[in-house]
Amino acid sequence: MSSIKRIGILTSGGDCAGLNAVISAVVKAATKKGWEVYGIHNGTDGITEKPHSFEVLTVHNFSDSPWPRLSGSYLGSLNKGVKMESLEEMTRKFAVGVKELGLDAIVVVGGDGSMNIVSNYCKGTLAKVVGIPKTIDNDTPITEFSVGFHSAVQVCTSAIDSLELTARSHSRALIMEVMGRDAGHLAMHSAIAGAADVCLVPEIPYTIDGVINKLKEIKASGRNHAVIVVSEGIKTEAGEHLSNKKNLVGEAVYGGISQYLCNEISSRYNAFQVRTTTLGHVQRSGVPVAFDRLLASLYGAEAIEVLARGEDNKMVIWKGGKIDAVDLSEVVKSGTTLLNPKSEYVKAAKELGMYIGEI
Repeated sequence: MSSIKRIGILTSGGDCAGLNAVISAVVKAATKKGWEVYGIHNGTDGITEKPHSFEVLTVHNFSDSPWPRLSGSYLGSLNKGVKMESLEEMTRKFAVGVKELGLDAIVVVGGDGSMNIVSNYCKGTLAKVVGIPKTIDNDTPITEFSVGFHSAVQVCTSAIDSLELTARSHSRALIMEVMGRDAGHLAMHSAIAGAADVCLVPEIPYTIDGVINKLKEIKASGRNHAVIVVSEGIKTEAGEHLSNKKNLVGEAVYGGISQYLCNEISSRYNAFQVRTTTLGHVQRSGVPVAFDRLLASLYGAEAIEVLARGEDNKMVIWKGGKIDAVDLSEVVKSGTTLLNPKSEYVKAAKELGMYIGEI
């Protein structure tokens, strides 16, 4: 049995709707076991930097407030884009901070990158670690769904609905660029839900002529408008990213592919006016949908049960309709989960007549 008395919880990486529901669930489940919960501010910075930044969380922080129903992170997150110190130095600082705060365990709410970083930091401490997956990209390994994904899909689908109406009014083909980095889950799910005409994702090659042929088919049918959904991580028709820019931690910086497509389509086909919309960070916001709140509650409760069983270095997952926990080492080893070109989603999109590339 566990001898845990005090745990910390932090959110790391890009924010998303549902984080506060996760925090609330962890606090409620831990409090029921008599554990004290420290909410760590601004990701790992709250532990590694001095003075340490945290607050003691109780059920009253959430039961008497609207926070579980809001997007963003009550605790703040860490998604810096600055060069970090060496792993050895950060691990040392982390160990010192954990000891000074008296933490027996840490719950990390983040993507696969955050899981990797914090699990490495914790190797220098006696504190146990359990991860809860969250990302609008839904590319965290092993788990079928991460907190925040379905809310982002809802935001994108609502945007498609709105764009369809204005496209209809002006006889336009409107391109909507969504997030997702190298994974096309967000683009594909929202395109299907929003009945888009074209969906381009990083995992499936495409041609400009293929897009144009779809637009010609739409025009021939008598319809005067179209909606095209594209993932920010797709390449040009020649198979190259628009930019080789990277942020200061070495991650590729994407964006602008919708304007490239707009220019290419317009130069070859003028039956439609083509315009672009980039949703940007609005995809991280909005009221968390019911499924994300449900998932947050299940994940939070299971994370505390994992720690109560004395387990360490685990991440809770949703797979086959059930909650489980897997070794963080397996998560790291699996790498980013991309959209499977043979998935039911891709198959359905194709059967519905959507142009999804050369497949």
